[in-house]
Amino acid sequence: MNYLSTLGKYLDQPYLVGSFSKAVPAIMLGGAGMITAHKVSDAKPEDKRKVLIQNLCILTGTMGSALVATRGIKKIGLKGLSQNINLNQLKIKNSQIIDEYISKNSVSENSEFILKKAKNKILKFNEVRTLSKELEKSRNGKFLLKELIPEPENVSSKEIFGEIKRLSLMGLVPVLGGIAGGVVGDSITDSNWKNKIPNKIKEGAYQYLANIFLCNVGAGIALGIMEKAKITSKATRALGMVAGIMLTGIIGGSAIANVISKKFIDPCFSKENLKSECDSFTRSDLYSERHPEAIDIGLHVDDIATVAVLSGLKWIEPALPVLYSISGYRAGIGYRNGNNCNGIKK
Repeated sequence: MNYLSTLGKYLDQPYLVGSFSKAVPAIMLGGAGMITAHKVSDAKPEDKRKVLIQNLCILTGTMGSALVATRGIKKIGLKGLSQNINLNQLKIKNSQIIDEYISKNSVSENSEFILKKAKNKILKFNEVRTLSKELEKSRNGKFLLKELIPEPENVSSKEIFGEIKRLSLMGLVPVLGGIAGGVVGDSITDSNWKNKIPNKIKEGAYQYLANIFLCNVGAGIALGIMEKAKITSKATRALGMVAGIMLTGIIGGSAIANVISKKFIDPCFSKENLKSECDSFTRSDLYSERHPEAIDIGLHVDDIATVAVLSGLKWIEPALPVLYSISGYRAGIGYRNGNNCNGIKK
């Protein structure tokens, strides 16, 4: 087994994915604390309380909604959009199939030790490699390996847009949560909070359309075309989806989001509400409303994560709430290309 295949199996261990997923809320809480501390530290003394309240509201709305969207709320029976791995059930399953395999098949002492560890622990890279080399020599061994670490599956055309719908909803909720949190924070700290709503909605539309939804659609269309062309190579399919993202999201998404802001969002608010230091963003140029920046290109790492999910890789999905929360935060502050329209520095 080559290095990349071993790495893929190592990262896709259900125990690793489940443990990472379990740690995500703590990671998000720690990140929120660091962001808030940084923003408050940079603020003027008289603005520290205001910045603290605004950031706490935005981050609570963004990250809280992201976790609810992906995990649901068990107490009220609300199901999340992401599949959670029950580590206790996984331990029972692994113990049963490993014990049965060892009792019926001969294995080396080293592999037996690794198999027993795999019942309830994450295997190291070299352990996955060692185990794979031995188990792949027999039919029963291959079957056990696939049971312990399921192979990535190519998404079919029937499943493509179902997955895209799920991932797009997963990205929409944190953006809406960020906008809601931003409005609440402004209403507490600023008497002119209503004037800041348009920029939050426009930035939310930009983040969702340019950085999430249209990129997902582009990846899905590319995947559908490749399936019709009977392309089965995972690497080729992944590169094709990245190309689809480039065309629909990075290149065209900004322009589409800006047209929607001008033609549909701006008319929903009175001219009085739109009079602010951000009036320069009402010019006719497609990219004057909100032009892409380096950080926007960087935000497309979540689209690369989408490609990984659509390619059947499991390990990246628990990170999506973290990645989508970045877009939610920028929607919450109503970011408009460096112009501090909402009193929160970018």
